[in-house]
Amino acid sequence: MTEEQGRKRRAGGRAGNKSRAGSAVIDQMPWRIPVNTDRPTEPLDTDGVHAIHRGAMRVLKEIGIEILNPEALEIFRKAGCIVTGENVRMDEDFVMEMVGHAPETFTITPRNPAREIVIGGRNMVFVNVSSPPNAWDLERGKRTGDFETFKEFLKLTQYFNCIHVAGGYPVEPVDIHPSIRHLDCLFEKLTLTDKVCHAYSLGAERVEDVMEMVRIAGGLSHSEFDARPRMYTNINSVSPLKHDYPMLDGAMRLARRGQPVIVTPFTLAGAMAPVTMAGAVALSIAEGLSAIALLQYINPGCPVAIGTFTSNVDMKSGAPAFGTPEYMRATQMTGQLARFYKLPLRSSGVCAANVPDGQSMWETSNSLWAAVQSRSNLVYHAAGWLEGGLIASPEKFVMDCEVLQMIQRYFEDSVTATTPDDIAFDAIREVGAGGHYFGCQHTQDRYSTAFYAPFVSDWRNYEAWAADGAHWTPERAHRIYKAIMAEFEAPEIDGAALEELTRFVARRKQEGGAPTDF
Repeated sequence: MTEEQGRKRRAGGRAGNKSRAGSAVIDQMPWRIPVNTDRPTEPLDTDGVHAIHRGAMRVLKEIGIEILNPEALEIFRKAGCIVTGENVRMDEDFVMEMVGHAPETFTITPRNPAREIVIGGRNMVFVNVSSPPNAWDLERGKRTGDFETFKEFLKLTQYFNCIHVAGGYPVEPVDIHPSIRHLDCLFEKLTLTDKVCHAYSLGAERVEDVMEMVRIAGGLSHSEFDARPRMYTNINSVSPLKHDYPMLDGAMRLARRGQPVIVTPFTLAGAMAPVTMAGAVALSIAEGLSAIALLQYINPGCPVAIGTFTSNVDMKSGAPAFGTPEYMRATQMTGQLARFYKLPLRSSGVCAANVPDGQSMWETSNSLWAAVQSRSNLVYHAAGWLEGGLIASPEKFVMDCEVLQMIQRYFEDSVTATTPDDIAFDAIREVGAGGHYFGCQHTQDRYSTAFYAPFVSDWRNYEAWAADGAHWTPERAHRIYKAIMAEFEAPEIDGAALEELTRFVARRKQEGGAPTDF
């Protein structure tokens, strides 16, 4: 980073979340953490929940799970589990005792305390698209991810108030060498956004570097960083029934310092898991709880959550499918199990479509509403995901944020019918028969907040819509994305913290960064 860039970032500016004022691009809802007001959808009865739990416990006791991390193997052995080579078997009493230590909710505080999030309970936070190797937009089509595109997605992440977490890399910047990629990416994430951020568990150096960079950016002492959650990681099992070396290594490092770990098995029914939804969920639960038990043994009470990424495949081609009825049911079922274990739940907003078309929106909407129905607390890939996670799209990001705001409005417009004003009898009497409610006082008093106003969809008749140039939704989303890029201003960051962060990145690059083999 040049000195001129440093001065601009020290100067800061507004946090890229403007409402319509001056040249601002869109109206949007203010920053807040949505609270899910609905009862969860529960396809399983009590016997069904217990049956899946017993199945998962039987898997861990009789089959076991492969642990490819020697340190983790020794910890399991010390805990009294049966370790044979890399296979670990554990009984229900051990698993449930360990899971019982985990908190039902926890708070993560980033460098800007106003962006603090609470994970658990009825809270629901949304995460940007994470980890695609490719990008697609209307101008440039599909292409390999690069650093400039990576930064564009971070600006979208910061701009939209309905995105609460800057998760994994929204697109992989393959033009930066893997040994130093995490340093450049986290520097941009910590300066272009002020939201909670994530570390990939891909080796000790990457995890330790990210924790140190988050500490520096927040102006924290080491004890202040360790005293409460400041960032997090997400790890995946290697389904079926394996946990690999680097992810467990990173998870254990964070757990020891009290930083949250989300454990998300990736199980596709018929491919990496049994073809039945109950079997796929049972396998996923076994994989997730085994890692959570490990982390709780290391540091009882450390913040954790269980994730679900269970879907189905096309049995003719083997290709993964998302946003399907099977995906929705698996998410709802896992939500029941998460509440059974009193753990926060992570799910995802996903689709298999290749471009931001109708298929992409109905599949993503299905998966997002499954997140609502399951009472998910953390929703990954909530904006921008395409092609089963192989593509990130800015147009799709904008379109998805429209859906997220609709969900937020849905929660906030809960029907109470508790007062005469809610029933609006006086308004009904004022209008009487055959009139309209546009001009009555009851409507006028609530005009500005009566209904949700979209920024992507266009609720006008065909003649008015066509007269404006007949822009299809992806085209209008593209215009919004380009306008956001033109007006974006990075959030403020303390000058001393920025300078220390810059020095740290330069030093770690000179030292070689992180190894690229495991």
